[in-house]
Amino acid sequence: MPSLAPEQIALFLTALVAATVNGALGYGFSSITVPVALGFVANRVLNPALVLLEVVLNLLSLALNRKALGSVWRRMLPLVGGLLPGVLLGSVFLTVTAAVTLKALTYAVLLPLILLQVSGLRWPLRNERAVGLPFGMGLGVLYSTTTISGPPLALFLNNQGLAQDEFRAAIALIRVAESGLTLIAYLALGLYGAPSFGLFFMLLPAVALGLPLGRWLLGRVSKELFGRICMGVDAGLVSVGLAVTLHRLGWVDRSAGYAVLAAVSGFVLGAAWQRFRFRKAQVVSS
Repeated sequence: MPSLAPEQIALFLTALVAATVNGALGYGFSSITVPVALGFVANRVLNPALVLLEVVLNLLSLALNRKALGSVWRRMLPLVGGLLPGVLLGSVFLTVTAAVTLKALTYAVLLPLILLQVSGLRWPLRNERAVGLPFGMGLGVLYSTTTISGPPLALFLNNQGLAQDEFRAAIALIRVAESGLTLIAYLALGLYGAPSFGLFFMLLPAVALGLPLGRWLLGRVSKELFGRICMGVDAGLVSVGLAVTLHRLGWVDRSAGYAVLAAVSGFVLGAAWQRFRFRKAQVVSS
């Protein structure tokens, strides 16, 4: 049996943790895997492998949450309709952008989205159907370029008053659509090669193990607490990746990178403290 290199072991363990988070929350696989994996693999190799993995992961998630699908699929149609032009645009963008620049853009887009999720923002949209189409297009661009859509999608759905089973069914449906469309676009653009397939087969067992483990954990821990911890750790990983990438591009020095990490850490801790005080006030008032 061939031995694995240290970076391969790191990628496998990261994918296992990410799949566990995805199994518990219904999202989070790419947003956790990508910040670590980009330290070892270029986007043009990583993205096709992750899209294949997410097709498998999202189909399994949809099957597990199929009972609630009937109550949400009509509401999700405008968003799904916006995915196609967004995926096409983002896939082309992936083929013409330099690898290091694309890494920096990935981190820069991901960080504020994660911080918004950590903050627990709630902003219900009254006209969900009108917003769905442009939001879906933006989501398609983001996913096909970075394979990340969990943070903005979770923000959108969390604000719409869905029950937990409806939330998981809705997010699974949308992610099946975006990963399937992106897979077709990547195949048409010839983005698949031996490195991407090799990475896919290496990480597939981690997904198979992590998804049921996450569902098992969901019944034993608070979903909100678990999600906030995961996103807090993710924010730290993205901050480090952004600082390193910007330094490689020569846009910032190391001290600026440390300042970004310190600011993000302060924000995450502050959000956690505010949430703790809110919960404590609720207990006292009751």
